[in-house]
Amino acid sequence: MVKIYGVLRSRATRPVWLLEEAGASYDLIPVIQSYRLADHTAADAPFNTQSPEFLAVNPQGQVPAMADGDLVLTESMAITLYLARKLGGALGPQTLAEEGEAIQWGFVAATGVETPALDILYTYAKGEVGTAAGDAKVAAGTEALKRPFARIEAHLQGRDWLMGDRFTVADIMLAECVRYAQPHGPALAPYPALSAWIARCQARPAFKAMMERRNAEPA
Repeated sequence: MVKIYGVLRSRATRPVWLLEEAGASYDLIPVIQSYRLADHTAADAPFNTQSPEFLAVNPQGQVPAMADGDLVLTESMAITLYLARKLGGALGPQTLAEEGEAIQWGFVAATGVETPALDILYTYAKGEVGTAAGDAKVAAGTEALKRPFARIEAHLQGRDWLMGDRFTVADIMLAECVRYAQPHGPALAPYPALSAWIARCQARPAFKAMMERRNAEPA
């Protein structure tokens, strides 16, 4: 059985969402990020990203990680793409061209969207909106997102999903990065097709169930 190491308050949401969409069996092994341990040192805390047991799985000390038999992957996008191929079905690429498209949207998510969107998310999470520094971070993140968001907006004209006229791994990877920008409505407001697409993604039962589990985890 596939093992996913991590918690849902991490990038583990990407492969877990895909597994839930596929109705696949998997084992989610809780591994908390060491920086979230308020009452323990990394040495004496339970299974965490700096504990020896986890470092034997991923020496980088980051979640998620995946073990599937002898194969270990430690990057969330690679894990999600691998699982889409392994499980087959409509979620995964059906042709070489679709494989290229899926990889493309994964890179758009990781290189174009994630960093500025996380800047927005963390600024809101830390309660820094309304301060000069916080507002500057949000403004900078919103500005940086204009180029990738315009690219996605143009692609989604006349489409419900990113590739193949169906919901796929490409939608999962990109949607989970766009989600980080959602606390700041003005970041998405100029992009109606993008906004409608993320709403469709997040209306899916598998996403809702995953987020319910995520929100039940300690913040």
